[in-house]
Amino acid sequence: MSQADVIFKNMCEDILANGTDNKGEAIRPHWEDGTPAYTLARFGVTNRYDLAHEFPALTFRKVAFKTCIDELLWIWQKQSANINDLKGHIWDSWADESGSIGKAYGYQQSKKHFYPDVSEAGIEAAFGDLKDGHTYAVKERRGERDGYLMTQLDKAIYDLKNTPFSRRIIVSMWDPEDQYEMHLAPCAYEMTFMVTRDEEGEGLVLNGILNQRSNDLLAAGNWNVVQYSVLIYMLAHICGMKAGELLHVIGNAHIYDRHIDMIKELISREQFPAPVFEIKRKVSSFYDFTVDDFELKDYNYGPQIKNIPVAI
Repeated sequence: MSQADVIFKNMCEDILANGTDNKGEAIRPHWEDGTPAYTLARFGVTNRYDLAHEFPALTFRKVAFKTCIDELLWIWQKQSANINDLKGHIWDSWADESGSIGKAYGYQQSKKHFYPDVSEAGIEAAFGDLKDGHTYAVKERRGERDGYLMTQLDKAIYDLKNTPFSRRIIVSMWDPEDQYEMHLAPCAYEMTFMVTRDEEGEGLVLNGILNQRSNDLLAAGNWNVVQYSVLIYMLAHICGMKAGELLHVIGNAHIYDRHIDMIKELISREQFPAPVFEIKRKVSSFYDFTVDDFELKDYNYGPQIKNIPVAI
């Protein structure tokens, strides 16, 4: 059976048995018919996935892998906040007439910040041989300090290649100043990276903590796990490391009232062995990856659940 299935089933059973019911309380989410979307929820759920052991894709039902990766690249690589750049329709309910979801997700990834601890030599070491046309850093002087403007992601790659044992390799999409212009505050909002040594051989191992404020377990319980596992694999690949562990920390893990019976049926299903994840070609730049570079082999799964109601 899949490690992801076991973790997911245990998490759902705990919420069904011990979750806090917010029925009757003042809440924001609602169903399309205007009815409040109440939940059973648990606080501070933490799950650990060993990516070196197996890839954590759910087998109770199929993960829409290509759509999942497309959304990951939309946020982290394209750094877009417009659904017209996205093949799926996940974000349609939160987009305005122009397709924008406001200053959320990809918008935060596109913002450049001033880093005085970046050097020209470090930029050359991290990005010097890449010819993809991406502008990784722009030199700037602020007051008496010289530094470079970079996105958080490019700074993370810079640190992973220059100072991999730094304790400050963090990418966050939670910006209080921009909250009022986000059509939906980011659910999966922050990654913290830590590099360890390979205990079974030479080299380094990349690990990550995904912090998520809220997780709808039926609609997206395994979705973000798959995405951010792939993100760790991508960064490890371009930095010459191995993928290690993903620690998933969920502030509010919940099951919506209209999902309870669906969840019960889902976790009663047969479980299959985990699929094998593969990056199909050698890639040097994070911005050169495409959806077709990733594959799940030997992926067996149960039937899909159709017509899942989505709270908005």
